[in-house]
Amino acid sequence: MASSSSPSQVICASFNQDNSMFSVGTKDGFKIFDARNGRLCYEKSLGGFNIVEMLFGTNLLAIVGTGEQPAMSPRRLCLFNTKTGASKRDLNFKTSILAVRLSRKRLVVVLQDRTFVYDLNSTTILDEIETVPNTKGLCAFAPNSEECYLALPASTSKGSALVYKASKPELICQIDAHLAPLAAMVFSLNGMYLATASEKGTMIRVHLVAQATKSHSFRRGTYPSTIYSLAFSPSVDLPDVLVATSSSGSLHMFFLDASRNARRQANTLFSSVIPGSVTDALDPANHHVIHNVVTADIKRSIHYCCLAVHSVENSQNSSKFPSLKTVIYIVTHNGYFREYLIGTTKSNESSWLLEREFNLLDAYSGSPKQNELHID
Repeated sequence: MASSSSPSQVICASFNQDNSMFSVGTKDGFKIFDARNGRLCYEKSLGGFNIVEMLFGTNLLAIVGTGEQPAMSPRRLCLFNTKTGASKRDLNFKTSILAVRLSRKRLVVVLQDRTFVYDLNSTTILDEIETVPNTKGLCAFAPNSEECYLALPASTSKGSALVYKASKPELICQIDAHLAPLAAMVFSLNGMYLATASEKGTMIRVHLVAQATKSHSFRRGTYPSTIYSLAFSPSVDLPDVLVATSSSGSLHMFFLDASRNARRQANTLFSSVIPGSVTDALDPANHHVIHNVVTADIKRSIHYCCLAVHSVENSQNSSKFPSLKTVIYIVTHNGYFREYLIGTTKSNESSWLLEREFNLLDAYSGSPKQNELHID
């Protein structure tokens, strides 16, 4: 995720495909951190960067500069090898690159009016998708799914998404999720579910991709707010948790687990007369909030955060209504990494703890650096 930034801030930040590592780009260069222990694994001073994307824990990065130096044009994608410290391949485009996604087989490059799908190994173009104007480079990608699902905005006037198989590639379906244009979207780990939020930011919806049907609706709040980031828990099947951050400064956690929802709906008067997807949105028991996780953005200017759900521990014990411990990673626009532990009891009461916090820009400046990443 990239953002316009002042010199003291992070320009871009992203987690790798299994949320074990993350990158940050600044006006001076980029850094790679191990999210599990906060260790600085690699850094390079090459000027400003708009995009730094990792391929799991390998030595391959996809980087795009800010254009402050001629060699780092925002129209040039560099496949960078951290082991050799040099470019493996450069790809040049006619307009600025707004987003890049990687899987072990595919490279996706998002421009304002088109998206390119490449074979990663040969960098051969497999598809060129013409899109509606996509000035924010909005996309969702499921690199861990067999089909490498890709979602792109279908409209500039309403919240619709086109879902493709990047593995072939081909168009699968169109999902009409919101009345207002899309602001954020993300796939679950295996690509079965797509979560979306509109520019209004009051509702978050989850769709089953194969049927293009809505499975859950959650109300984030009553007043409009910009959704910065969405993230599913890493469960292989139906994710337990969906997390969102917004310009209100809050972190929102929603439960998708069917047994939890069924139990709560059985105890509400609404459940007998209102469909389950609607009671999901109305039932506050589905929704847990941590306030002041990121700086509230009243003017909605340059603030953002990058979000990942690292793990969810499910404790069944003797109850059919399990307790959960959720670990959430956040990288903020002003250069801080935060790890939160959120506990939810069987009675659906929640508590949270800030486990770790450190400054990404200078906290590790005196530490020994590792010159290459581990290959997983």
